[in-house]
Amino acid sequence: MTLLRDHDLALAFDHASHSYDRLTALNPGYRTDLLRSARRLRLPRGGAGLHILDLGCGTGASTRALLKAAPAARITAVDASSGMLTRAQSKPWPARVRFQHMTAEALAAADEGPYDAVFAAYLLRNVTDPDGVLKTVRTLLRPGGRLAVHEYSLSGSAAHRALWTAVCRGVIIPAGTFSGDRDLYRHLWRSVLDFDTVPAFGDRLRSAGFSAVRALPVAGWQTGIVHTFLAREGSAATAENAR
Repeated sequence: MTLLRDHDLALAFDHASHSYDRLTALNPGYRTDLLRSARRLRLPRGGAGLHILDLGCGTGASTRALLKAAPAARITAVDASSGMLTRAQSKPWPARVRFQHMTAEALAAADEGPYDAVFAAYLLRNVTDPDGVLKTVRTLLRPGGRLAVHEYSLSGSAAHRALWTAVCRGVIIPAGTFSGDRDLYRHLWRSVLDFDTVPAFGDRLRSAGFSAVRALPVAGWQTGIVHTFLAREGSAATAENAR
């Protein structure tokens, strides 16, 4: 199948926004894993005085994770899907959280930032030019700023690849079909299979100019399927001095 991209993908997410939270709730550990990745940013002082970008915030689950991990931080949450963003905005939030209908490129063009940290959950495999987005993220971060990418990135093991396909065919695609969003959830299945393995995405981060790159697995059935990638903006020396 052909993967959904850009405008077509945004429209698919718009349509799925009404049922997205219910479907993700079927995934054991979905919100717990997001919180684990947000906490792995290890933001000091509960985020006091820091400005965090939630890039590709969807319906706000990643934003909620950031708010729990850094309750004193100021958070800007953005997404390219107006439908998903409307769902996120309909939930209760403190005044220090704001939402914008924007992409990373639009943020950079608007001279937004710099941010102390960027959190990107389930985003990079869905963009046409992940290298370009990563380079843009670097420009949005302050020197030595922190990046956490929470993403479906397979370990490279045939067993993990087979498990992902079995779960998609047995649960995810049928559930998406029932909600009227079969194309989106077939895209989810294929996009994970076609995306970087863990070593390849680590190399992609380094090629984009990030340092101190690490990959950490999540727990439960998604071990080997979902990972947290941690990195710093700039050279290794700059990142070390920023700690």
